[in-house]
Order: sequence, then structure tokens, then C-alpha cells
Amino acid sequence: MAGVVPESIVDGPGIRFAVFVQGCPHGCPGCHNPQTHPFEGGEVRKIEELFAQFRQDPLLKGVTLSGGEPFCQAAPLAELAKLVHGVGKDVAVYTGYVYEELLAMEDPGVQDLLAETDLLIDGPYVEAQRNLELRFRGSENQRLIDVKKSLAAGRAVLWEAS
Repeated sequence: MAGVVPESIVDGPGIRFAVFVQGCPHGCPGCHNPQTHPFEGGEVRKIEELFAQFRQDPLLKGVTLSGGEPFCQAAPLAELAKLVHGVGKDVAVYTGYVYEELLAMEDPGVQDLLAETDLLIDGPYVEAQRNLELRFRGSENQRLIDVKKSLAAGRAVLWEAS
């Protein structure tokens, strides 16, 4: 893990507990978190410890998983997401993969994390498409996807703020 922001208002809707994982295969030029690219470094944290820290703040709307690349550590993060859902909160995940790539992956951990994701911010950061006016994302190619609706529809369904 690269770090935690206990109260973030820029990593998804509402006040969020943002977990930044260490390690990313994408290496997007201009990435907001280049220090998370190497797979070595960071610190090991237990899922139960992260969840306990999250539970200490009743103002949080949910957890955001960012990075690095969360889907490179999908199985343990799916466990965390399940715990978060168990207390009625939501889960947002940033990924450099696109939704359709994740669906095609045969890794059970990836599928478990996808199933436990409410809001997916997908796609690599593309510096040439940078737009600071976009909500919760940095470049115009990235999408805000409602994963529950997408899985039910069999195609990517864009998220709409409620």
C-alpha cells in the first residue's frame, strides 16, 4: 500500500476513505501518483486494519481504491469492499484498465473486486486529454461507470450523480 487519505472529497462522491495501492503496470505519462508505479516499496497493511480505520469516521460515504492499480491486488481489495458494503457504504475504484478489459480477465480476484465496485473510474490517464474541469477524473477518455447497472445491462452504463 502506498498510503491512505482518511477524508478525501476529490476521489469520488461524498467524503471518502481513499486507499492508494503500490504498483501499477500502466505507467501513464503525467500520472498524478507516479510514486505508486513501482511494485516494490509501500507498506503491507491488513484488510481488517484498514477497515477498522475506515469505521472510525461516521461521516464517510465510502471507500475509494486508487493507486497504483487496484486490480493488481484485486482479491484482498475485494475483501475490503465486501466489508464496506456490509456496513452500508459504497466503493469506488480507479483503474487504468477499461471496463471491457476487466470483464475479459479470467482472474477470480478481478471479477470479485469488479462485482464489489459501485463506481468505476476507468481508462488510462492521457495527458493530451487532460481536463481539470472533469468530475473525479483527469482526462477526457476516462469514464465514470455504474458497475451494478453495467453488469445487469451487459454493457458499460455511465454513472449519474444522485
